[in-house]
Amino acid sequence: MDDAQLQSQQRLLIRQRIRLMVNQYEVHTENADGSEGPLLAFAQQKRLAFKEQVTIYADAEKSRPLLAFKARKRIDLASAYDITDASGQPIGVFRKNFKKSLVKSTWHLEQPGLGETTGSERSTFVAVLRRLWNFIPYVENLPFAWPYHFDFTAGDQVVFTVDKKFGFRDRYVVEINDPRLDRRLVIAQAVALDALQSR
Repeated sequence: MDDAQLQSQQRLLIRQRIRLMVNQYEVHTENADGSEGPLLAFAQQKRLAFKEQVTIYADAEKSRPLLAFKARKRIDLASAYDITDASGQPIGVFRKNFKKSLVKSTWHLEQPGLGETTGSERSTFVAVLRRLWNFIPYVENLPFAWPYHFDFTAGDQVVFTVDKKFGFRDRYVVEINDPRLDRRLVIAQAVALDALQSR
């Protein structure tokens, strides 16, 4: 898929695959019937990395890099993550707002020329319930995914949303409302919501 086709996408489906030492993420288009369409991107995250870096590829064979994001600092809960294109040129930044995330996870995504969008969990009740659930012994190892919903806004406009579906594996639906928003940044932020949520 070329850049223009990628940029025209308004709805993405993301699925996590759990492997022994890594987390893998597949990003697909959506078919008219709601099923998964062609693969757009493939990401792999090493667990327990001291300085988080994730490369996202245009294919499952990892032969064509599409973008990457990397933490500026090691083991910093409020670190910014630089997003670069396939040639290593900067295309954006995201960071977690650690203070606000104590109750509702909150992220900031910046795109040059477009400004900042802020994403936070839609429901305070679900946010608190998810946190309490994690304190129950042994449940963190269960293959169960609590749903959550993020709205990314600029002013009073919803720019894009990320909805995590209820189920035994992590699945997300991403809706993009702003045609100016770089889809590569949306993919990076959506993957980070899962990969970095507990950081």
